[in-house]
Amino acid sequence: MNASQDSFTFTVGKLDAGMAILLGERAHLIEFPSILLPPGATTGSIVNIAVHQNHAEEKRRDAEFWELQDQILQEFGVRSPSPPKLQLRNVTQTSITLEWPLIELATAKLRSLDFYRNGQRLAPIPSPLTNTSSKISALEPNTEYTFQLILRTTAGTYPSNLIRVRTHTMNDTSGISVCFGNVQDSVMLENAKMALREMKAKWSDKIQIDTTHFVCTTPAAVSSSSSNNSPIAPGVEYQRALQLSIPVVQPHWIFACHTERKLVSIAAYNLGATPPTPAPTRTQSMSQASIPRSPTSPVPSGAGSRQSMPPPARNTAASPPQRTTSTFVNQPAASATPPLEPTPEDAKAEAVAADDDTESVRLERSAVMEKRQSRTGTMNREFKFPTPVSSPTVPEMPAPSIHRVVTPSNIEVPPPPTVEKELGVSPPRSARSDDGEEELGETVDIPL
Repeated sequence: MNASQDSFTFTVGKLDAGMAILLGERAHLIEFPSILLPPGATTGSIVNIAVHQNHAEEKRRDAEFWELQDQILQEFGVRSPSPPKLQLRNVTQTSITLEWPLIELATAKLRSLDFYRNGQRLAPIPSPLTNTSSKISALEPNTEYTFQLILRTTAGTYPSNLIRVRTHTMNDTSGISVCFGNVQDSVMLENAKMALREMKAKWSDKIQIDTTHFVCTTPAAVSSSSSNNSPIAPGVEYQRALQLSIPVVQPHWIFACHTERKLVSIAAYNLGATPPTPAPTRTQSMSQASIPRSPTSPVPSGAGSRQSMPPPARNTAASPPQRTTSTFVNQPAASATPPLEPTPEDAKAEAVAADDDTESVRLERSAVMEKRQSRTGTMNREFKFPTPVSSPTVPEMPAPSIHRVVTPSNIEVPPPPTVEKELGVSPPRSARSDDGEEELGETVDIPL
């Protein structure tokens, strides 16, 4: 071994399976790859081996390593997924529309995006990478709810902010959001928009996620190129409203909600139905029908004044029509005329045409009169109902005699006579013969 220690001398001892056994001067035994031996070296050959440190290569390797670490840090350690920012878009009586920006996953992978209502999982969001809004329906009016989005990724779980909202009452119409279709009357369209503006509602020409109603007068779209505005195929927005199950109503529904100051049912305002047109003046209520009138006021006519009129008299074919002049309540007085005496034929016809209610009242009155006339508890079979026009004259009857019914409980039965078993005391024979019984001799007890 040289003093400089730049190289070391070894003797090749053995070559086996690609490895060479080298022996040093101080009996050092090392294994050396035989491929690194110079060509022609065999067992017993002496070789010199020199070892040097490569500092330049070490610096280059270290630089490459730390550069890779910085790339990993910038790619995966700086940016992370952001939690969703939930926002309230629209509120109605039974639905709530929420929206949020596109979710930021950074380098993580999405696992799920779920909706939570009142702390309970409601449903997953469909197409979470592109969908940015959701509408929750089937809610209770005037009820408070809490909503939250939970984002789950490979980098962790990120909950959104908590939204606390209360649904509207039936008198709050600010949640209405309509989409106008083909409204042929431009004046009606402007009036509908003005009514929506006063109700603090919204409208648009395109169906959105918070659209509650589609308003039009005809499903057909109007071609702008046609001079006579001839209707063509149904409009795109109308077809989309049918696909999304959005109610299609007429503009009269907006006017009804504006007039009533509350959400009105759409049953009478569907497309194709005849909407109830409001009368120019309000109809007379029953409380107004009972207001007393002066004699100089005009006589009311029609359905509004029927509350204060008596039921009309029934006329049969055999009876003549009655006169219309009569004294009603709060009406000018008229001269009273004595009623005509009905004929027997008229009485029979009126008795046949009488209502069930009139017959029941008469039966009740006759029963009361009969009870007053007779206290025996029985009904007079010879009683006849009076005619509807004139009542029969009741003759004076003597005071009814009081008849008492003797019941078995009032009869006093005397106790039976005691039977004398003594032999010495017996009735006389003549008395027994008078009763028609067979005469017997003396009885003798015979022991058995």
